Amino acid sequence: MSNLASENRNTAPLQRSTKTGPLKDTTILVVEDNVGNFVLIARMLGFLGIHCEWKTSGYEVVEFADTLPRLDLILLDIRLPYEDGYAALKKIHQSETLKNIPVVAVTAEASQDQMKKARNAGFDGFIGKPLDPDRFPDQINRILAGEQVWEMC
Repeated sequence: MSNLASENRNTAPLQRSTKTGPLKDTTILVVEDNVGNFVLIARMLGFLGIHCEWKTSGYEVVEFADTLPRLDLILLDIRLPYEDGYAALKKIHQSETLKNIPVVAVTAEASQDQMKKARNAGFDGFIGKPLDPDRFPDQINRILAGEQVWEMC
């Protein structure tokens, strides 16, 4: 981790945006292995003025996230190569710098059973795929405002 990133993370607590706050200062880490899905998510977040970073697997997600000077939310796919979303979530929760960052499951495995499993694993929310471009911006705004969102799609 660079000294600057370390200083920012240690001296200034991560701040969360609110619906009324400036979303342009918001950073979301999208952990998604499907390029098409990432492009869709990135475009919708960009429409909101939100900066996003991309990681294609849960492997080393904590190490990558620790290099970011700011992080407000992690959107984490469940089915990922090398290390799935549940394994990545455990590591995120064990990280001193990331344990308070909300992590929302975003998955094509959208069922009541999978939602219950995600809740029991400690996810802060659940959005099923396919993503609805009409609803996704509102879902993100609600999450950033501190509301838990548990929706099949």
